[in-house]
Amino acid sequence: MLFLTRPEFRQTNDSGEVCMAKTKTIKAVVGVQKISDAEFLKQLNTVHDRVNGNTNFPNPPVDMPTFKTAIDTLTVLVTDAADGGRKAISAKQKHREVVMKMYKQLGHYVEAACDGDMAKFNTSGFVAASTTRTAPQPLPPATFEYIDRGPKAGDIVVKVKPIPKAMSYDVHFAVLGNGGTPGAWTSQTLTSPKKTTISNLTPGATYAFQVRALGRLGYTDWSDSMTFICG
Repeated sequence: MLFLTRPEFRQTNDSGEVCMAKTKTIKAVVGVQKISDAEFLKQLNTVHDRVNGNTNFPNPPVDMPTFKTAIDTLTVLVTDAADGGRKAISAKQKHREVVMKMYKQLGHYVEAACDGDMAKFNTSGFVAASTTRTAPQPLPPATFEYIDRGPKAGDIVVKVKPIPKAMSYDVHFAVLGNGGTPGAWTSQTLTSPKKTTISNLTPGATYAFQVRALGRLGYTDWSDSMTFICG
């Protein structure tokens, strides 16, 4: 006779064989470097109050009285550092690092102890990391930050405005002919939005410049033209 201790995880494969589905791992948000001291203290106290004496988490790797003392010490140091004193700020930062390590230890312990059970996890006070992947979004239109004279005659410096998540930029340029009609376009690919010098241009000629960016979904449209007289 077959006994399954957790029938909710029983699955059958194409051959009709019974197998056990893999338990989904719940990850706790333990990256707290960028949150404010006030937010961090609030989260620390929430976790302490929820984990302390919680039968779902009987053997935390950090002793709860020790954890509480560390939280209270950080609270005092945050208050002391509010006046901007260098020593007080340094002491606060050092102790915050110590408490962050405790917090991460507890987070990883809770992840393992809850064994994929979200109801258990939620009793810990930790926040679960999102498992939803954000689909890539189209990039906004590319533009120039500025176009300026280069270091010598026949040079023009272009600076592309940075776009988050852009992988590269294409700049193309052409001499404006009669009636403002551009001639043949010359393209140059930039791996970053840093300023770039375009050389071997014709002094006195008016050039049209356009830029586009490459993202996960492909290229943006070419920007509107910016014109500049080469020096």
